Amino acid sequence: MRRLPVYIVIDISSSMRGEPIAAVNNGIDSLVQSLCCDPYALETTCISIITYSTEAKQIVPLTEVYKFQKPEIIAKGQSAFGAALNLLCECIEKEVHKTTEERKGDWRPLVFFLSDGGHSGPIAKPIAEFKKVNCGTVVACATGMNSHFDLLRKLTENIIVISSANAGDIKSFFKWVSSSVSTSSMMVNERNQEGEGLSSLPPLPENIQIFHPAQNIEK
Repeated sequence: MRRLPVYIVIDISSSMRGEPIAAVNNGIDSLVQSLCCDPYALETTCISIITYSTEAKQIVPLTEVYKFQKPEIIAKGQSAFGAALNLLCECIEKEVHKTTEERKGDWRPLVFFLSDGGHSGPIAKPIAEFKKVNCGTVVACATGMNSHFDLLRKLTENIIVISSANAGDIKSFFKWVSSSVSTSSMMVNERNQEGEGLSSLPPLPENIQIFHPAQNIEK
């Protein structure tokens, strides 16, 4: 069975302390519970969680939905976004099965970022390396209109925005991610095809907007 890998990369720096990080923990729990009720996701989807603050960690390796063990995430430190991109590339290279003469490999991974694009440390080379990875749809969810959109736009054209990192917006983001994974799982199972971009994913909730470059002057 070809797997659908899903990588969720989350900023857990000190700016996410309190209500935001509690919402992240609850959001991950709700996402997995929802997918465990979806027969397509149970059959196909594997999820990995990568977090970053002063350093990046893969706190959940690529795991089948029904085996997923909820992590407990604590916010602290700075934003080593470059380290997170490097780790993401390493994990995809190691965990996603490639096509060989004997079998078809996994579907291209879906990647979801929850970040304001802020970073400490080198970033240009990690972005360049990430762009070489053969991913499917990549979505960056910016946490507020003061986010570093110039950086996020270097990662993907699919940028969405929540007004702030409050509990309600983060809950909506994870609920939408759950629906997006369910839709993608159905597509690969029933149609044997991958989606492309936001147009292949469910409609966004009212409190999440698609980012347009005219909305923001680059930092």
